[in-house]
Amino acid sequence: MNTKYFDASPAYVQRTQLHAILLVLASMLFLFSAGCATVGKDFSVANVSEIEIGKTTLKEIRSLFGPPWRVGLEDGKRTWTYGNYSYGLFAEKKAKDLLVRFDDNDVVISYTFSTTEHYE
Repeated sequence: MNTKYFDASPAYVQRTQLHAILLVLASMLFLFSAGCATVGKDFSVANVSEIEIGKTTLKEIRSLFGPPWRVGLEDGKRTWTYGNYSYGLFAEKKAKDLLVRFDDNDVVISYTFSTTEHYE
C-alpha cells in the first residue's frame, strides 16, 4: 500500500522557507523596477546654446538635435519638442525639455529650454 504523508523534516522546512524568501525578494525586485520609467528621447544640452533666434533653421535644428520627439502647432506656427523625463520610485526625478518654434520660412522665432539639472 502506498501511503502519502506530510514531510515535516528539517530539510523540507528549510527548502520551503528558502523558496518563500526567494519569492518575496523576486516580487519586491519586480515592484521596484516597475516603479521606474523614462519617457521621451535624450538630446544634447550642449547644443542649446547654438540656437539663434531669427537665424537657425529647421534643418540646422534637426542636425543639432536629431528628429524631434513631438511635433505640433502653437498659434499656427510649427513647433518641435525634444524631451527626456526619468521618474523612479526611489530615484531622483530628472527632466529636460526643449520647445522650438518656427516661422513660415522654417527659421527659429523662439525656443524654451527647461531642466531639473543644475548647470553653471
